[in-house]
Amino acid sequence: MSAYSEAPASKVTVPFIQRHKVRIDGLKPLTMVTAYDAPSARVVDESGAEMILVGDSLAMVVLGYKDTLSVTTDDMAYHTAAVRRTEPKALVVSDLPWMSYHVSVEDTLNNAAKLIRAGAEAVKLEGGSKRVHMVEALVEAEIPVQGHIGLTPQSVKVMGGFLVQGRTEEAAQTLLLDAKRLESAGAFSLVLEGVPDVVAKLVTEQLDIPTIGIGAGPSTDGQVLVFHDLLGYGFGRIPKFVRKYSEFASQGIDAVTQFVADVRSGEFPSQAESYTDTKGLLASWSERNGQADFEQPYLVG
Repeated sequence: MSAYSEAPASKVTVPFIQRHKVRIDGLKPLTMVTAYDAPSARVVDESGAEMILVGDSLAMVVLGYKDTLSVTTDDMAYHTAAVRRTEPKALVVSDLPWMSYHVSVEDTLNNAAKLIRAGAEAVKLEGGSKRVHMVEALVEAEIPVQGHIGLTPQSVKVMGGFLVQGRTEEAAQTLLLDAKRLESAGAFSLVLEGVPDVVAKLVTEQLDIPTIGIGAGPSTDGQVLVFHDLLGYGFGRIPKFVRKYSEFASQGIDAVTQFVADVRSGEFPSQAESYTDTKGLLASWSERNGQADFEQPYLVG
């Protein structure tokens, strides 16, 4: 397997991700970025990221909720389909939202199938050992599963907030055990969120599947960030682990503010931005209707 830093030459697959361990000489870390619609999917895919995550984070960064608990499987399927229509080379992973895999195996399979039919190539679910039977059922149904442990946003009510996990020896040992059990259940990769770097490093070293970190330090097999966060497109508190590579929010405000000012001052639209009656076909009509300055908006000159 070759390493690369540019866009994948061909379609990224689950087996490619599953065997991608950075500790193997020559391999570069994997990258995953969220996307929720066709424009964001195109941006992420053109960047060369190996995975696009249609994350339930859309609840917060797109739909305006305070946490991820409000999105449904139908919401996730809708946004997954929008991403998939761009036919990205990146592997499309879609989050199973809260309460879509918490009740019965049958419900879990049906909800995952809805995301796969919408275009997902794998699903991601949160939780450790207590989710093993669901992971096994999904894998048995030939649905690839990405695990997610540590800070699990769908458990925010139980955790008491978005808090770093694994800070004690006991908690760290539980995370390691959870990781190994998810791997044994058939997960092809594992997201580690909001854990101390030393814990992420040990978990990564003891697994044969790749780990994808978010707020987990530099020793994981890959990194993931939310599209809006890394672009500076969000509002409110930004987590410590986010590096902003742009200031889309402020740039967007500046652009729209200028548009509003130009409209109010009469500077927009200009003649160059308008359609004109270049052949004079509407002159007599305009005169008859007392609208000498009328211009047909759909007549291309």
